[in-house]
Amino acid sequence: MKNKLWLPGLLSFSMLVVTCKVVQQAPPDSAKNTVAADTVPAFVSNPSPVQLTPEQSLRAFRVPKGYHMELVASDPMIREPVAIAWDGNAKMYVAEMDTYMQDADGSGEHNPISRVMLLEDTNNDGKMDKSSVFIDKLLLPRMLLCVDHELLVNETDTYDMYSYKDTNGDGVADQKKSVYQIGKKAPGNLEHQRSGLDWNLDNWIYVTVDPVRFRYTKNGLKADSLPSGSNGQWGLTHDNYGRLFFSRAGGEIPASGFQINPVYGGLEFPDQYSEEFNAVWPIMSTPDIQGGLNRLRLTDSTLNHFTASNGQSIFRGDKLPADLVGDYLIGEPVARIIRRAKVINTNGKLSLENAYKQQEFIASTDMNFRPVNTYTGPDGCLYIVDMNRGIIQESQWTPKGSYLRPQIERLGLDKNIQHGRIFRLVHDGMKPGPKPHMLDESSASLITYLDHPNGWWRDNAQKQLVVLGDKSVVPVLKQMALGQPGSSVKQPSALGRLHALWTLEGLEAIDKDIAFTAMKDADPQVRRAAVLISERYIKQDDDQVIEALQALKTDSNYDVRTQLVLSLHASKSAKANALASETIEQSANNEMLVSAQKSLLKNDAVKTYGSRLGRLEPEDRKMVLAGANTFKTLCASCHGPEGKGLAVGGSSMVAPPLFASKRVVGDKDVLIKILLNGLSGPVDEKTYPDVMPSMSANDDEWIASVLSYIRYEFGYTGNFPPYTPPPGPRPAGSGVPPEIQKRRGFKPFVKAEDVKRIREQTTGRNKAWTLADLEKVGD
Repeated sequence: MKNKLWLPGLLSFSMLVVTCKVVQQAPPDSAKNTVAADTVPAFVSNPSPVQLTPEQSLRAFRVPKGYHMELVASDPMIREPVAIAWDGNAKMYVAEMDTYMQDADGSGEHNPISRVMLLEDTNNDGKMDKSSVFIDKLLLPRMLLCVDHELLVNETDTYDMYSYKDTNGDGVADQKKSVYQIGKKAPGNLEHQRSGLDWNLDNWIYVTVDPVRFRYTKNGLKADSLPSGSNGQWGLTHDNYGRLFFSRAGGEIPASGFQINPVYGGLEFPDQYSEEFNAVWPIMSTPDIQGGLNRLRLTDSTLNHFTASNGQSIFRGDKLPADLVGDYLIGEPVARIIRRAKVINTNGKLSLENAYKQQEFIASTDMNFRPVNTYTGPDGCLYIVDMNRGIIQESQWTPKGSYLRPQIERLGLDKNIQHGRIFRLVHDGMKPGPKPHMLDESSASLITYLDHPNGWWRDNAQKQLVVLGDKSVVPVLKQMALGQPGSSVKQPSALGRLHALWTLEGLEAIDKDIAFTAMKDADPQVRRAAVLISERYIKQDDDQVIEALQALKTDSNYDVRTQLVLSLHASKSAKANALASETIEQSANNEMLVSAQKSLLKNDAVKTYGSRLGRLEPEDRKMVLAGANTFKTLCASCHGPEGKGLAVGGSSMVAPPLFASKRVVGDKDVLIKILLNGLSGPVDEKTYPDVMPSMSANDDEWIASVLSYIRYEFGYTGNFPPYTPPPGPRPAGSGVPPEIQKRRGFKPFVKAEDVKRIREQTTGRNKAWTLADLEKVGD
């Protein structure tokens, strides 16, 4: 009896120690946080939830030597900021979710009273000094995109998007028009809906979550479906070469979707970053985590794993050290950190590594620091959107009885609302760049910015040229794409040539001669772009283009070869298929090329069979389809078409349901034995009017197919029991809990060899099993 009481008592004491440790109030002087930036404590074990002033928040950051944070805007000018966008003249639009979690129950969250603010820096000191409410009465605006003099906006709970414009210069939108209309409610809580509106290098506009991308036209946004779906959750970015980077906070996945464009399907590698990469390193205790104590390190009560990764960006500016360019930056608002990762290309396969050993690029001791988005700015610096609030989880994770609720109430986090900051990261000796005036400049002037060292300028100059549609600059663009010196750019860089190519593509002014020359460019990313741009001809089975691509099958760069395989898949011609096959055969040991080909085939299968079946390996899909046909014509008459049992004429069920049976996701050998010899007796303490007959007269493949279908169809849709984390902190470095690994690693498919093995083991048995018999065998 004493032993039974001892364990719960110890666990309760452990919880008390952790909880008390993180809710102690810091002394008043510490709460003011007036220490110098370079003396921020290495770790704060008792962080204060007191709302800091913006100036105090600045002094709570720990950043690498030489870097410094500056305040760009803060409350009351803005409140609850979640996303920003600059127009071509560097006016900043700020999306506010003014009703987000104003208490622990999320009361009034869907009231349409949120805003988009318009901010300006009129004296060029880097701090916003003029503001206006550009749009009000919105429902939690979540996506912004500046296009010429208009702002595209998407709100929560809808797929619809509108364009807003200020026609009289008073800083308030007075014109609204629809640019994309579906007219139905978007499902899911606000954390699980789309984000992005990222105008990529390829002139497509990408979003997360929804299986669609868009092309901007004068008549609105034209949608293009992504058969295998999109990716991600909150946050979307691209690098200098158009690679997209997603993240999925709900799955605790800090980066995904960056191997290939989603139009070709999905491709993830288990080792594209390590388990160690998932560990986060706050500089303060973090009691307010939705994962409960299993997400805390025992040693210091800090978050031990990404749980809320969001708002990522690839830094592409020119006013921070060059070694930061191309690095992947992602916020973790629960940890109060921003991770910096090096993007490593190994023979075409990308991987991520933390730039620091058990340390973060940016970390804060301000308990209300909540980074939700990061951006490369027009001035070449890094911008960080900080909601600066107490609660950062949606009400679904904060109800009464949850782990989070007492933490929120004890710390008073629900009182820290209606604040917000936008910070800028600068570096010693590097002056932020000048303000652009692209909306006031000619197309000829815009061309010069396609070769700008800051990716923000290149992207926005390209976008503006495409939107203006001024084809008078096509000759100059062609000259630039070919790398020829000209009046606009004396000697175009590789990035300049790349943007010139895509600007031509956006203006519908690309031609085969330009593509052929670009295929021979000295830079591999220009060659890669030439292949991608040539898809318009590949889809038409253009023999001349396919012949020109022959030279790239042995290209020295695997990015080029991978794109060649991806793009050639658009053609149905034998010549294109042969070239793709040759390219793969010559690189048979290259993991990226082989995997990209598999992704293409799965993408095709999704188009044919739908998303669930389409993602299966061909052999597994064939087995499931065969089993489905048998189940629906034979087994469903007793077990029901949905596996939930079948009651006839109001009587009790004639056979046990499969949908809620733990045996369906259990040992497949048990299921094989049941089909081979039948089952009698009670099932889960219920007696049924008949026995399960033996199916041993059927061959091994028949039995394997039926069981594969049952395990696939009913195993993934309702049979896994919910995982309950054990009490107590999760030890550092303990990895994914075994129960979660089991769910993720569930392999529903049964092979004919499995059936053959069990058939041989049970030779001579001529009576039905009972569950008691099967349990004895298992023992």
